[in-house]
Amino acid sequence: MSAPTEAPQAPVPERRDRTRYLYLAVIVAALAGIAVGFIAPDLGKELKPLGTAFVALIKMMISPIIFCTIVLGVGSVAKAAKVGRVGGLALGYFLVMSTVALAIGLVVGNLVDPGQGLQLTDELRQAAAAEAAKGGESDTTAFLLGIIPATIVSAFTEGQVLQTLLVALFAGFALQGMGERAAPILTGIGHIQRLVFRILAMIMWAAPVGAFGAMAAVVGATGVDALTSLGVIMLSFYATCLLFVFLILGPMLQLVARINVLSLFGYLRREFLLILSTSSSESALPRLIAKMEHLGVSRPVVGITVPTGYSFNLDGTAIYLTMATLFVASATGAPLAIGEQLSLLAFMMIASKGAAGVTGAGMATLASGLQSHRPELVDGVGLIVGIDRFMSEARALTNFAGNAVATVLVGSWTGEFDRARAVEVLAGRDPFDETTLLDEHDSPAQEPVPASHPG
Repeated sequence: MSAPTEAPQAPVPERRDRTRYLYLAVIVAALAGIAVGFIAPDLGKELKPLGTAFVALIKMMISPIIFCTIVLGVGSVAKAAKVGRVGGLALGYFLVMSTVALAIGLVVGNLVDPGQGLQLTDELRQAAAAEAAKGGESDTTAFLLGIIPATIVSAFTEGQVLQTLLVALFAGFALQGMGERAAPILTGIGHIQRLVFRILAMIMWAAPVGAFGAMAAVVGATGVDALTSLGVIMLSFYATCLLFVFLILGPMLQLVARINVLSLFGYLRREFLLILSTSSSESALPRLIAKMEHLGVSRPVVGITVPTGYSFNLDGTAIYLTMATLFVASATGAPLAIGEQLSLLAFMMIASKGAAGVTGAGMATLASGLQSHRPELVDGVGLIVGIDRFMSEARALTNFAGNAVATVLVGSWTGEFDRARAVEVLAGRDPFDETTLLDEHDSPAQEPVPASHPG
C-alpha cells in the first residue's frame, strides 16, 4: 500500500491593493474641484473647510509618528555617537543645499525680472498688510526658544515638529542608557507605531474629499485672471524648481547612491499627488518616513533626517523667497542691490525654519521679512496673494523631493542604506504595503537588535 500523499495546499490568495483606486479618485476629485471652482466660484470657496479638515487630520498624526519613529531608531542604536553623526551630517547637507537653492533663485530672478509692468492697488496693499501681520515678531532667538516645549505633553498637543523631535531624542537617549531594561518599552512603542500607521491609513481614504474641497476653494477664490497676469513669475518659479531638482539633486543622487531620481520619484508618486492636491508637504511626511524605511534606509537615519529636514531643508521655500523678493522689489519700482538681496534673504531663511508643510507660511515669512528690512516693499506682497496657493504647491513638492533625496544621500554617506533592497523596491519586486504603511516582515514591535549583532 502506497504511503498517503499530502493534500496539496491551496494557494494563498494575493491581497489586492485597493488603494490604487483611492489615488485615482484623488485625481478625479481634484479635477472636479477645479471645474466647480470655475463654474461656481462662490460654491467653490464655501468648500474650503473640506480641504482644511483633511490636512488637519494628517497633521494630527505627525507628532505621534515622529515620536515613535525617532524613539525606536535612537533607542535601539548601540552608540549615541552614531545619532550625532547622522544629525550633524544632515544639518551640514541642508545648509549647503539651501544656499545652492538661494543662489539659483537669485540668478534666475535677476535674469527674468518678472515684476516689470505691474502696479499696486489699494486692495492689494491691504492684502499685503494682512500677510505681514501673520508673520509676527519672528527672529532667531524666538525660533530657538520655541524648540523647547512648555511640558513634555505639550510637545504633542501643540503639533510642533521640532518640539516633538527634541522630546523624542531625549527619550531615545534615555532608553539607550537603560540597556536591556529598555527592550519592553521599545516593544510597546513599536506596537503604538503600528496602531498610529493603521489610523493614518484609514484617514487617507478621505483624501479625495480633501482634494476636491481644496482645489474648488483655490480656483473659486482666484479665478483665471490672476493666473494670466502673473504667469511669468509662476512659470519662472516652477522652471527654477525643476532646474534645482533635476540638475542638482538628480546628479547627486546618481553619483552618491547610484539611484535614478526619476525612479525614486516614481516610487513616491502617490505622495507627490497628495501634496499636489493639498498644497502641503506635511500631509506626506508620515508616508515618507514609512517609505524611506521600506526603501532600505535604516530607521535611525530616517527618524532623524526626515523630521529635521522638514524644518531645515526648505529648498523650495528658499527659491520662492528669493524670486518673490526680487519680484516684489521690481514691481514696486525699488529694485534691490545684490548686497541687500543677500542680507534680506539670509534673515528670511532663518525666519522660515519650522514653517515647512504649512500652507501659506512662505508668504507670511516673505511679508514679515520685508516688514523688518524694507517696510516700503511690503505692499508689493499683495501682487502675489492671488497665486500664492499655486506657488505653494511647487514649494511643497520641491521641499518634499529635497527631503526624500537627502534621506537616501545621508543613508549612503553613513553606510545605512541597503542599495540592493532599494533596487528591488524601485523595480516593483518588493512593493510597499499600502494597507498598513509598514513592512510585515520588519515589524516595529520586534526586539531591538543587540549591539553585538553583525547587522
